[in-house]
Amino acid sequence: MEKKTLTAEEVLAKYDRESDTRNIKGFMAKVVTAIAICFSLFQLYTAIFGVLDAALQRAIHLSFGLVLIFLLYPTRRSWSRDKVHPLDFTLSILGGAAPLYIVVFYEELVRRASMPTPLDMVIGVIGVLIVLEAARRAVGWPMVIVACGFLVYAFTGPYMPNILAHRGVGVDELIDHLFYTTEGIFGIPLGVSSTFIFLFILFGAYLETTGLGKFFIDIANAVAGWASGGPAKVAVLSSGLMGTVSGSSVANVVGTGSFTIPMMKKLGYRPEFAGAVEATASTGGQLMPPVMGAAAFLMAEFIGIPYIQVVAAAVVPALLYYSGVWIGVHLEAKKYGLKGIPRSELPKFSELLVERGHLAIPLIVIVYLLVAGYTPMKAALWAIILAIAASCLRKSTRISAKDIVLGLEKGAKGVLGVLIACATAGIIIGVVTKTGVGLKLASALLDLAGGKLLPAMFFTMITSLILGMGVPTTANYVITSTIAAPALMQMGVPVLAAHMFAFYFGIIADVTPPVALAAFAGAGIAGSDPMRTGINASKLAIAAFVVPYIFVFNPVLLMINATAATVLWSTCTALVGMVGLSSAMIGYFLAPASMPIRVLFFAGGLLLIDPGLFTDAIGAGVLAALMVFQYIKRRKLAAKKAAGAE
Repeated sequence: MEKKTLTAEEVLAKYDRESDTRNIKGFMAKVVTAIAICFSLFQLYTAIFGVLDAALQRAIHLSFGLVLIFLLYPTRRSWSRDKVHPLDFTLSILGGAAPLYIVVFYEELVRRASMPTPLDMVIGVIGVLIVLEAARRAVGWPMVIVACGFLVYAFTGPYMPNILAHRGVGVDELIDHLFYTTEGIFGIPLGVSSTFIFLFILFGAYLETTGLGKFFIDIANAVAGWASGGPAKVAVLSSGLMGTVSGSSVANVVGTGSFTIPMMKKLGYRPEFAGAVEATASTGGQLMPPVMGAAAFLMAEFIGIPYIQVVAAAVVPALLYYSGVWIGVHLEAKKYGLKGIPRSELPKFSELLVERGHLAIPLIVIVYLLVAGYTPMKAALWAIILAIAASCLRKSTRISAKDIVLGLEKGAKGVLGVLIACATAGIIIGVVTKTGVGLKLASALLDLAGGKLLPAMFFTMITSLILGMGVPTTANYVITSTIAAPALMQMGVPVLAAHMFAFYFGIIADVTPPVALAAFAGAGIAGSDPMRTGINASKLAIAAFVVPYIFVFNPVLLMINATAATVLWSTCTALVGMVGLSSAMIGYFLAPASMPIRVLFFAGGLLLIDPGLFTDAIGAGVLAALMVFQYIKRRKLAAKKAAGAE
């Protein structure tokens, strides 16, 4: 029995805390709009004329964010949605004032560094608690529980087992470290949020205003809507395109899934498969360069490499991920005889390019600027200007002065979830740097793995999946890279490969039961069983479970120690390997596949994805034999069917 379908708004409210905000009316609505616009103007001003000192830039950024969070997110979901409760108004003032204390008394605080006064301590405690409460509202309990667990660990170090024991940290010492240095709340994550991330989210807000999202869906329809299982391929293509600028798996599911999931169901796809396709494709958007859910910026800062190097490393794994999903939906369509949409009902590609192709100019330019060596901040700034200018090239897409102002408001509101997640992640990092627990946890993982790489990777995968449950992309990466990645680095895995490994499994938690928020959102729209949708999504996302193991053993897939020839060869053979893996997951290639055949498909595909002439040769031989076997089986089934018809 099919479950009740939910509207896009209901899905966002249920599964995406960042979108579950008040709809304030009256005078307070104008106040919120004014604060949000001022927030965006401050960020644009510093992007144009130069960023302030790190502590000042981040403190003002956090102050704006906390004010807006407490005005927009109620203490309880049951509270009034059209007006601000007095408690929330009070917390909003406190949230704005605590970081501004650093701005107002900046020089004095610098002079008495590590010697806080009682007033400093009071403000610091308020600041830490306010950040945790804001995270609870805008991000949810998982992030807060992890942060609180680290705070408890900071105080209870002397009572911990030997491997996790430390001397303990006093309250004054910890608060000073977390709130008055750039190694806690105002650390690298918030620094990246206050510069690169804000501008990219503002860029995304303007792209949405210009209608680029609808353009992506129409282009995907024109390219793939007519093919076997057309609507599912439209979901994969449009979600991948949206993922280049989207920062949320759930928001991506709702944005494109409201259109694609009903189309898939109408065509004949099972509801749980339709929801899974959209969830898997949308989650992949967080793995898709150039933005990668804003984690690419953090990764570049944490590792200390150019941003464009992170983007280049992510290209081949993202290509394999989406190839796997695409092949999976194609084989599912062939398995059940699902046709595409008649070409007469689809938009024409050439007409779309003429009418709205100019909307994609900012995306092309931003990639060019990044490759050309511009900083992400300057590239995003130029892209924002171009997004507005490009919309004016045709009357049908032109945005008004009011839309430009509303874009400033939308961008400021869109960054709140990322902002507070980065601030809360700073608490975790602060405890890690103060206690050295990162290396201790890495040592514990290595001991558990017996010093062997494959078990260490498995335990790192499980850790990343657990830590990634219900946590936004940026915070997800901060947590997994702090706790899980060091274990692999201690075993000689390249830093970028270790970080990308933890990042991949943290992200794929969005489609991995039991807490698979993107899959549950897809199930809400499809009216399907959430757990079955999650299982189907996990099968479609098989590349995300396999490819990270491969690029740790052989980092050529991440462009590490690679030549153009080795990258091209590895990519081509891996794409063929994805056919084998997808056939194993779906149970079909040219004909239905029994379990032993599916196992062989999986083995052959895995060997081809692993770069190396020997493994490629064996994998190619296995898949070639299976394809011949499947071809013969299909002909026999066709002959049997023809005989039965007679």
